[in-house]
Amino acid sequence: MLTAAELQALLQEGEGERLILMPANKATLEALALALAALANARGGVLVITPKGGVSLAEALRARVLQAMLRTEPPLVAPLPYFVHAETGTPLALVAEVPDGLPRVYGVEGRYVARQGTRIVPLSAEALHQLMLQRGESTWESLCPPEATLDDLDLGKVRAYADALGEPDALGLLVRRRCVMRRGANFQPTHAGLLLFGREPQRWVSGAEILCARFQGTTMGDAFERQTIGGTLPEQIRRAEAFLNEHLPRYAQLRAWQRTEVAPYPPGVLREAVVNAVAHRDYRLSGDQIRVLIFADRVEVRSPGRLPGHVTLQNLLRERYSRNEAIVQVLADMGFIERLGYGIDRMVRAMREAGQPEPVFEESEASFSVTLYAKGEPITDALPLSPQQQRIQKMLAFLQQHGRITNRDYQELCPGVNPETLRRDFAEMVERGVILRVGDKRGTYYILK
Repeated sequence: MLTAAELQALLQEGEGERLILMPANKATLEALALALAALANARGGVLVITPKGGVSLAEALRARVLQAMLRTEPPLVAPLPYFVHAETGTPLALVAEVPDGLPRVYGVEGRYVARQGTRIVPLSAEALHQLMLQRGESTWESLCPPEATLDDLDLGKVRAYADALGEPDALGLLVRRRCVMRRGANFQPTHAGLLLFGREPQRWVSGAEILCARFQGTTMGDAFERQTIGGTLPEQIRRAEAFLNEHLPRYAQLRAWQRTEVAPYPPGVLREAVVNAVAHRDYRLSGDQIRVLIFADRVEVRSPGRLPGHVTLQNLLRERYSRNEAIVQVLADMGFIERLGYGIDRMVRAMREAGQPEPVFEESEASFSVTLYAKGEPITDALPLSPQQQRIQKMLAFLQQHGRITNRDYQELCPGVNPETLRRDFAEMVERGVILRVGDKRGTYYILK
């Protein structure tokens, strides 16, 4: 909400693309609705109504602004209008704020307008078409690629998901989660369903991958390790986390004149950043990837697409908006995220409590990124890896490539090593929470947790 001082500063600047000044005697229901729709169809802004022409600011006028919000098509969902008072208690203005980045296109009785400079102008047919395309993101995940069928879903993954929720009707569950749409007597998978449970997700959504890279210094250079991670979204999250665990530099701090190795990031923070990118990226930007970049002093997670809906860098910690509601819901069902969407809050809080710089959030014309800075200094004179560390690296690399590993696979990777030693490696990695044991006796295998 604006203070009296902030309002006075706005009034001195005068009208602009994000500020409409309207005298109370001109504030008809139609004029208010058009002004609100114009701001909503542009970059949001503020409508300020000032007393003039013998018309005072009263509750009846605020009720009219609320009525104007309901008159737009669809009804405009925005903060309640409020009065800004002078120190004497006299209302200076009635203010209605329209958030930036709303997901719909707003009209008034079939007319579509936008704010352009200091004017409210009609949208041309081409401009209206482009705006509808830009703001159609909230429906994209529920659209069905024409050639996709239920055979394109991995029914084993679907069944495991339904069983984990105790749901006997797996197909009905996917319909409720908007991963499958009913088409008459048939069913067809949506983009969300193919990304979450598809046999070949990247066939349907080009660029729905994570590019992980590890650079030696603090800038991009020619020497780096990289891995492009495909598969379903849950698989991508697990494999990206494994890449981070394997490739993070070691860090140290000086304590009592001795160098002590420290954890560079609070537990779960990097995973949270990856999960948020996977859940909220703009998958309509085909051909682009999520990028997880590891540097000596930081990790950057870059996601295609700007912040969704009305969320901005300024209100990022307060507002909630899901671009991909179906994807978010299923990932929440699987335990990756909380449905309420407080992942970014947890990242900020964890870094603050660890005494580290808070995450840095940045937005460009076509992407959003979060940067997390490490605690301590990178260890550049690290000792050679121990035999066990070398074996574990082979194990993780095999898991990243094949998805599972058996005792026999591990023995072939590490010939000449006592089987009991290899068994202890598995037990230690399970205890550390890096891998999971599946099955029993000869049918036992391991997967990344």
